[in-house]
Amino acid sequence: MLSRFRSTDGTEIAYLDEGSGPLVVLLHGLGSEHRENWVDSGVVAGLTRAGRRVVAPDSRGHGRSAKPRDQADYGTGALVGDLRALLDHLGVSEARSVDVVGYSMGSIVASRWVPADDRARSLVLAGVGDHIADGSRASITGIVGTALLADDPDTIGFAPLREVRASLLAKGNDRLALAALDLAGVDDPTPEHLAGMGVPTLVLAGADDDLVGSPHDLAARIPGATVATIPGDHLTAVVSAEFPVAVCDFIASVTPTPSTPSEEPTP
Repeated sequence: MLSRFRSTDGTEIAYLDEGSGPLVVLLHGLGSEHRENWVDSGVVAGLTRAGRRVVAPDSRGHGRSAKPRDQADYGTGALVGDLRALLDHLGVSEARSVDVVGYSMGSIVASRWVPADDRARSLVLAGVGDHIADGSRASITGIVGTALLADDPDTIGFAPLREVRASLLAKGNDRLALAALDLAGVDDPTPEHLAGMGVPTLVLAGADDDLVGSPHDLAARIPGATVATIPGDHLTAVVSAEFPVAVCDFIASVTPTPSTPSEEPTP
């Protein structure tokens, strides 16, 4: 069952809230939503079994959240603001109390949010590599959004872009809302963001993901970061059996859940 709250600008955000224990926030990718990336993949089940409370919002423009169609309602500032507002809404104030996991767009947003919010305790940047840091993504910003704005997909001259559009719409996305988000752009982290991440970080990518650049080169920009690769490409790694295992194992290594006290005190 989803809960809802209104972000600082009044936009309604839907979020899954399951389990109990140390808090983990999960951030999905562009054109996805919390169920596809986190429930269907087994991540939510794995974390709740491990004694974690899981909060997984649908980003504005996605899933059950509001889908404004104005570019002014999007951009990195809006998406980061939603996450800060969500923790405020949940009453989370303790420093270093939240583990954060992102996939693709969710990782990019997390990389901007975590260095500026002392409530973050650890970070998994999944589905990304050095392309979010080397400037190469600038040339493709807004391409998907422009394709989504086309009333007739046959006017899109690049066949792979038509396929991306068809895939996004097949999931039930609002094409004009998603176009507004893509055209507004989600800013990549700056070198200062990466150097100042300030929490244990795992960069996690599919071994065959040729879209994102080197996860090792990205990790090299983040002090103390580690790297793991799992089977799959950008679309299939998130549904591999190894994906929830890698996420849960990293979080457990950083923030073990409190052990249950024994019934009989030790002499």
